[in-house]
Amino acid sequence: MSNFDVIAIGAGAAGMMCAATAAQRTRRVLLIDHAAKLGEKIRISGGGRCNFTNIHCTPEHFLSNNPDFCRSALARYTPRDFVALIDKHGIAYHEKKLGQLFCDESAQQIIDMLRSECDSFGVKWRMPCHVNTIRKTSEGFIVNTGEGELETAALVIATGGLSIPKLGASPFGYKVAEQFGLSIVPPQPALVPLAFDAGELARYGDLAGISVDAEVSCNGGRFRENLLFTHRGLSGPAILQISSYWTPGQAIHIDLLPEHSAEAILSEHRRSGALPATVLSATLPRRFAQQWCEAMSAAQPLDQMSDKALRALAEKLHDWQIKPSGTAGYVKAEVTLGGVDTSELSSKTMEARRVPGLYFIGEVVDVTGHLGGFNFQWAWASGFVAGQSV
Repeated sequence: MSNFDVIAIGAGAAGMMCAATAAQRTRRVLLIDHAAKLGEKIRISGGGRCNFTNIHCTPEHFLSNNPDFCRSALARYTPRDFVALIDKHGIAYHEKKLGQLFCDESAQQIIDMLRSECDSFGVKWRMPCHVNTIRKTSEGFIVNTGEGELETAALVIATGGLSIPKLGASPFGYKVAEQFGLSIVPPQPALVPLAFDAGELARYGDLAGISVDAEVSCNGGRFRENLLFTHRGLSGPAILQISSYWTPGQAIHIDLLPEHSAEAILSEHRRSGALPATVLSATLPRRFAQQWCEAMSAAQPLDQMSDKALRALAEKLHDWQIKPSGTAGYVKAEVTLGGVDTSELSSKTMEARRVPGLYFIGEVVDVTGHLGGFNFQWAWASGFVAGQSV
């Protein structure tokens, strides 16, 4: 039986960060992953250039049943720390809007960097390797794999959530937590497009590809970015962001003119006798303005509208309410909301409070970041603090 100080299951962003950090402390580390190809979720991220962090990262950019849980890890491993690692490896990067950092060339550079960090400190690899069972011993854990049994003092679960199943996502991490009696916050798709109901789809489905600058809000979340019409519903950064806050049966609130006074715009053109859709087409995409006005029964010229009707139309422009029929599911979700309950873990080490030596890091934990590099920063930070503890 092979013996290690640390076995990390899951060779993604969090798993590789944890392994490299632990090995740097002279721990004997093994990384196991069922995939044949390393870091596929990193490779496809950021349009292939990996939005590897966000310089404005704060705990307020994360959702969790315990919003304070992420504070310790994020304070101990910051975006500046990861950028220093990027600089060490000579990877060129640039900042896009809202503090998002991307590789100039390819996300493969991040994968190669993490692999190099692991290799330079002696991390061992088993890929592809299937884990059959895990059992606790008085001295640690025995991990039964397709390549035999492995013994370890510390076991780190970094197997991610359920998003993007074609890349090998599975509920493995949740099953390990349940095996050891840890509670799970029910997982659901997050950073995911939202679907129209049949009526809205019939009205707006042909607008696929049209984008609107809007402010979208729901359940305390509020985001000002682009909203994109699709063949099934709504997507774009604003919708992906608000999807993490939305719950089935609720409406999302959309301000179509976040920088303007809709009432002032409509009133300014009232004497001209123009149609509302014509006036709004100066600010909103023409086809959308026409179909939206039809849906709002705003087909008469402005000079024929009462003051009350004009104000009501203006209010709808600032609070267009859509009740999605659901999400596009894990296939289109960028991350998973929910996961291993943070009340079960130490925020300083990521170790399970009731199972010494067992750690959970990254997406498998009930900590979910906003769109824009925050989930990668959580992977680096949670992986680092676990690697410092194992």
